[in-house]
Amino acid sequence: MKRQKRFEELEKRPIHLDGFVKEWPEEGFVAMMGPNDPKPSIKIENGKVTEMDSKPAADFDLIDLYIAKYGIKLENAEKVMAMDSTKIANMLCDPNVSRKDIIDITTAMTPAKAEEVISKLNFAEMIMATQKMRPRRTPATQCHVTNIRDNPVQIAADAADAALRGFPEQETTTAVARYAPLNAISIMVGAQTGRPGVITQCSVEEAEELSLGMRGFTGYAETISVYGTDKVFTDGDDTPWSKGFLASCYASRGLKMRFTSGSGSEVMMGYTEGKSMLYLESRCIFITKASGVQGLQNGGVSCIGIPGSVPSGIRSVLGENLLCMMLDLECASANDQAFSHSDMRRTERLLGQFIAGTDYISSGYSSTPNYDNTFAGSNTDGLDYDDYYVMERDLAINGGIHPVDEQIIIKARNKAARALQAVFEDLGLPKITDEEVEAATYANTSKDMPERNMVEDMKAAQDLMDRGITGVDIVKALFNHGFKDVAQAVLDLQKQKVCGDFLQTSAIFDSKWHVISAVNDANDYQGPGTGYRLEEDTEEWERIKNLPFAIDPQNMQL
Repeated sequence: MKRQKRFEELEKRPIHLDGFVKEWPEEGFVAMMGPNDPKPSIKIENGKVTEMDSKPAADFDLIDLYIAKYGIKLENAEKVMAMDSTKIANMLCDPNVSRKDIIDITTAMTPAKAEEVISKLNFAEMIMATQKMRPRRTPATQCHVTNIRDNPVQIAADAADAALRGFPEQETTTAVARYAPLNAISIMVGAQTGRPGVITQCSVEEAEELSLGMRGFTGYAETISVYGTDKVFTDGDDTPWSKGFLASCYASRGLKMRFTSGSGSEVMMGYTEGKSMLYLESRCIFITKASGVQGLQNGGVSCIGIPGSVPSGIRSVLGENLLCMMLDLECASANDQAFSHSDMRRTERLLGQFIAGTDYISSGYSSTPNYDNTFAGSNTDGLDYDDYYVMERDLAINGGIHPVDEQIIIKARNKAARALQAVFEDLGLPKITDEEVEAATYANTSKDMPERNMVEDMKAAQDLMDRGITGVDIVKALFNHGFKDVAQAVLDLQKQKVCGDFLQTSAIFDSKWHVISAVNDANDYQGPGTGYRLEEDTEEWERIKNLPFAIDPQNMQL
């Protein structure tokens, strides 16, 4: 058949490398309000839920039981469930209705009612609601610090780099699981070198991750997954109760933690029970609330390609972020997985959370080029920094990071690499050479780094664990080699775990270890002239305005 030439050219565009599917509700390929989603309802007798979302208590599965017992404020539930969902949606957008008044309503809903409310909002209205409903007044963002060789020197340098750019939380993982202790130590030392107060985590198997935290190598965790159907839960040998117990283990050791969920996981695992992605995600959010956890990483996350393939899917992803905030939970709103070959579509994915501002606009902006991102790549990476800065500057939005002078970055990267070199020497770990320090100072990716003996590194990592090394040993090593300021920062991190003040919703630290959270920095947005305004945050606005590559017209050379 003879082709029309414009259609031929259009088919060559990057967008055609993405995957799109038509709706298939029976297998969960529907964004929200699927035909098999239950109708909202609740019945309460003698203080107990006897019916929830059209299901009698006798038919409750594990998730229903958990939510009904712990996840809903029952004293107001029957009244809220009788309210018109469109009216509640209007209240979410109305700047004259306070966040506190909304929370009293939304925490008394059932999962199906919450989905119904979200479905009444278009994308622009969700942005308006999110601006009001995020718990912390000041937005922030989180980054990934990884490389495909698990090179600890590069991790330390990149962590210092990212800290100076403004990321208050940083997450690493491993290409090879046995590297976890070295990666955790490297990102912690590097981040504290860049800016005291940054907290770090190492995303690995749950028992190992908890062990790293208890040893003082990490400050928080978020890769504790919850799911919206019983079958997916039990396939992982988990229940809502076991996740709740794990959360208490972290809290009892003074470690901040979030759960992780996100639309599409049940579709990917093949157990959707014929329900829509948003309904199943609503259940995940209620499980998180029921467990007493301070927050949730959601918004498609690593399954973003699935909601992104169906109609209204990206809208639904912003809706699940908003729903998390409606339950008064800290929201790390994803934007952390590469899902599209189209730059325009990548920006579309980011825009809702970027404009509205969330607790963490990205729960994984890749601080390195995606070549080195062992989380399978991020929606934005280290080569997008300048574009991101310009977007902040264009729209006068604090997207969580800011430009930094190149010489300051070079100095910090070098210091972080040398600090880690000292730690490795003091603890008897495989040597970090001066050549590696120099390379990490100027590296873009792991291609720029000398190769290490990975077998020896992995043996040393296991030996480090067997010897019972803790964060205190890291402090001593830094102090013994003259890095007293970094030693103090690592020690201060350990002290914060004793205080436990950052186990509050949306908690981050400034450079003086002052907690900034939904408790002392509560979102007070109620329309124009209220809430967080970048122009009033003069120090950050000056940083964002002063792009290093902007021309000063008053000092132009003719």
